[in-house]
Amino acid sequence: MAKDVDLSSKEWRDLIFEGKNKEFGAYKLREESDRRHNRAMTVVVVIIAAVLALIFVIDKLPKPEAKPEDMIEQSLAELATEADEPEEEPEQQRVEEQQPEALPEEILNTMKVTEIAIVDDSEVTEEIKSQDEIQESTTALGNTDFDQGTDDINVVREHKDEIIVEEKKVDDNQVFTAVEQMPQFPGGEAELMKYLSTHIKYPTMAMENNIQGQVVVQFVVQKDGSIGEVKVVRSKDPDLDKEAVRVVKTLPNFIPGKMNGQSVNVWYTLPVRFKLQGV
Repeated sequence: MAKDVDLSSKEWRDLIFEGKNKEFGAYKLREESDRRHNRAMTVVVVIIAAVLALIFVIDKLPKPEAKPEDMIEQSLAELATEADEPEEEPEQQRVEEQQPEALPEEILNTMKVTEIAIVDDSEVTEEIKSQDEIQESTTALGNTDFDQGTDDINVVREHKDEIIVEEKKVDDNQVFTAVEQMPQFPGGEAELMKYLSTHIKYPTMAMENNIQGQVVVQFVVQKDGSIGEVKVVRSKDPDLDKEAVRVVKTLPNFIPGKMNGQSVNVWYTLPVRFKLQGV
């Protein structure tokens, strides 16, 4: 077949349908295919041109100016945003700590040592102490005479070395996890384990199912030593958990924990072991 044959030409169509019924629909479709293709192409080109023209016209149109109402709303929005921003806190003024004023009895008495110089009698303005007076006196030597304080130098040293410690108050409702002095069971850990072993009632279902192991319980030792909130932090079995919580709630008062010398509420962690005999 030659490459330059036009499959849409009338000659090629007549050749294909030679000796056949040309009234059949296929012949009509081939005969009108050229017109359909041309019409479709024309419609596509027109649509593309219209879209491009519309975009060009919209781009050239003047943009509408902002309305006064819109400008007012924008200004109000900006003011609201600025109001929501936290204000910078003023820099705190430095306050110099004032040292406690020493009382007269806390100041060391001194005896002025007069410098010896050769001058006329008329120029002498103060009493000159003899060497015997200086040696016999127990008062410290200094630049001036002061006799309203104390002769004990240890008192003065204690006053200078005194440190004022401000006690920090602890919130009564705060519960600590670690404190300076942790709560203690009366008699120590050994007595606590002994109490657990004599008061635990092994759950029947757990015993029948041969369930044993360790349940870790946390509870609050309150500032009066009593047991507060109790919770299971590591479970083994629902029945074992329930029994561990029950026996912990029956514990007698602890020696409470302390922070800054004050009794406080403290979390206490306790492992409760369940073990069947002969297993």
